Amino acid sequence: MIRSLWTAATGMKTQQFNIDTISNNLSNVNTVGYKSQRAEFKDLMYTALKRANPNDDNNTPVNIQVGHGVKVSATNRNMAQGSPQPTENPLDVAIVGDGFFEVQLPNGETRYTRDGSFKLSINGQTSDLVTSDGYYILDNNNNRITLNSGISDLEIDNIGNITAENANGETVDIGTLKLVNFINSKGLLNDGSNLYEETVASGNPRVLNNFNMDSTILQKYLESSNVAVIDEMVKMISAQRAYEVSSKSIQTSDEMMQQANNLKR
Repeated sequence: MIRSLWTAATGMKTQQFNIDTISNNLSNVNTVGYKSQRAEFKDLMYTALKRANPNDDNNTPVNIQVGHGVKVSATNRNMAQGSPQPTENPLDVAIVGDGFFEVQLPNGETRYTRDGSFKLSINGQTSDLVTSDGYYILDNNNNRITLNSGISDLEIDNIGNITAENANGETVDIGTLKLVNFINSKGLLNDGSNLYEETVASGNPRVLNNFNMDSTILQKYLESSNVAVIDEMVKMISAQRAYEVSSKSIQTSDEMMQQANNLKR
């Protein structure tokens, strides 16, 4: 009965984690480029009360085992494409397909994002292309993308080439958005602020260009979250029921222990 208490407790803990994950998905349903996550579970160790032994008198064909509950094994990120939503803002870009924009933090470190809601940060006579948090967007030469004053009619083509008109009405090249991909993008670490960090699990970034790029960049669009609200609500109801069942198991084990204690009276 003591074992059943702890086993049921692991069920409550894992379902609480499951509900936390689902709640985070629902909270980010309108977050640009957000990728939903799913909690995954594994059973805990087992105690073999009796092992199968064809040589004993009973000729038992199977083991007698009892498990010790469940644990969280991973959070699996769904990297499926979110729907491109039109914005009419020339600084908004969406990636259709695989890939991430490369971002430079103030400390010089790099991060990666699918959030293409870019802004202009004024720096004297020039402007830098940045994220909503002011982090610099890098070009394919690992430089910040800088626009001179007087620039207008900014255009970004489907492979990330940026052009604009200068004060004299001439078309000038600004740079090319740097896009990278990873062998295992699910292994990236969420850093918050729509940023991902490279890890050993993700592998090193691979630069995409017009020779190996099967993705498309859409200007004046943003990628919506890929969270399916109805699916998440169904999963939350299921997790809530599982939590209640584990709670009921604890209550039942407690009642059984109480009855066993009353036998002495």
